[in-house]
Amino acid sequence: MKITPTIRAELEQFLQQEGLSLSQFGQIAGMNRGMVSAIVTGNKSMSVNQLDLITEAMGLPEGYYYDLFIENFIIDHPPNMRRIEPFLFRCAELDKLDAIRRVVGAIMDNLLYSPKLFEIAGGLLAQGRLEAALILYEGVAEAEKYQHSERLAVCQYRIFTIQIGDDQSRNLRAATIFEVFVERLDDIEQLDALKDLANVYRSLRMWDKVEEMAKKMKAKAKIQYSMKHKQKSREHNEVIKKLSRPMFVYITYADLLCAGVCESREDYGQALQYTYEYANLDWVQETDENTLHWVKLFQHWAQANVIVNKLLSGDMKVLNDYVEYIAASSDTTDQDRVTQLLNIMMTANRYQKDVNDILQRFETEVNSLLQLPQFNDIYTQHVIPEQFARLGYELAYYYLHRGIYSNGFKHLVYSMEKYHILNNETYFIKCMVLFERYRDYVVPETKAAYLKFIERVWIDDVKKNGAIDLRN
Repeated sequence: MKITPTIRAELEQFLQQEGLSLSQFGQIAGMNRGMVSAIVTGNKSMSVNQLDLITEAMGLPEGYYYDLFIENFIIDHPPNMRRIEPFLFRCAELDKLDAIRRVVGAIMDNLLYSPKLFEIAGGLLAQGRLEAALILYEGVAEAEKYQHSERLAVCQYRIFTIQIGDDQSRNLRAATIFEVFVERLDDIEQLDALKDLANVYRSLRMWDKVEEMAKKMKAKAKIQYSMKHKQKSREHNEVIKKLSRPMFVYITYADLLCAGVCESREDYGQALQYTYEYANLDWVQETDENTLHWVKLFQHWAQANVIVNKLLSGDMKVLNDYVEYIAASSDTTDQDRVTQLLNIMMTANRYQKDVNDILQRFETEVNSLLQLPQFNDIYTQHVIPEQFARLGYELAYYYLHRGIYSNGFKHLVYSMEKYHILNNETYFIKCMVLFERYRDYVVPETKAAYLKFIERVWIDDVKKNGAIDLRN
């Protein structure tokens, strides 16, 4: 039988080896003699703060004894959340995720500890310690998977938002798992959940799902907005503060999403109707600064998208109006600019329109957009990066079809790299097909870089999925 060593025994041995008294060690560790004595004799349990002081005084790395701490004070002991909570936060600080997993595994057999772990997970999430919070949310969700509780739904929502990243295949799995829990959230939180799901599906170009989420969100938001202005109760207003946007936004954003769905189906007439819907905001009753900010945004987007829908439908008379609108927008964000340029390039490629003069006019901005920025919410993290990659593809298509090969291959390689990061196989393959179609025109340096990149993609795939036996 294997005997687990104890921290007390390790400390006692250290004191003997160094010839230190309890008082001397206490002075080094910043602890009084009585406390050191109680720990060594086993008359007092140990906190993680005391363990850190002892570890530092022994000249050992931070967290050196955390595995022993779990063995000595958590496993096979009645869980003491006053000891466990600070230990979990400290493990998160030191990125000791395996230690967090061991603690969760040791105590989650008992559902009584779910509420506290859920609370701790929220604290870690607020600190930005996402991986640590994810472990706790997953532990609570696993323990409560048969409970059909609101807490389980919130756990799944937090798991979803934490897991969403660059990998679009992983994003699809996360969205699919979470979607069945949306209806278990409270009525207010469902609005943000549906918005986030719609944005993930939008980044995946799953337009039927975007439409489904948008229509659910609009119906629920209209009910809540009506209740807000009928009741006007302090309690209801406090609940609404949980939302990330003013209440009316969930109604108008649903129309914007549905307009995008219609654009994807080339139903530009219906897209215009939705655009007119979210342009008309006379019904919004609030007048606070945040509301007025969002009203202005929607009116700005509507003004542009009315032109865009005409443009994408083939009405080239509005192209110059759109270009001048873009040029006049001095406060345009990178997100807006990439969308605007993408609209122009999609139009140019669909209708074989020469836009060289426009590209020259915005050359500096196009080049600056080749650096993919980092964003901080589900829309800008996932919808916008896909649009950056798509812009690269449309630029490559345009230049290659017009024999401007150096520019074409530059944008094509950029697009391939971004779609590889996004794990979007459909467009990655489209990029490869485009490259092979014009392979005869590529310069040796670009061809070598392309082959090196493809080799790296293959190695990444082998690491992820294992080697393929080509003999079979």
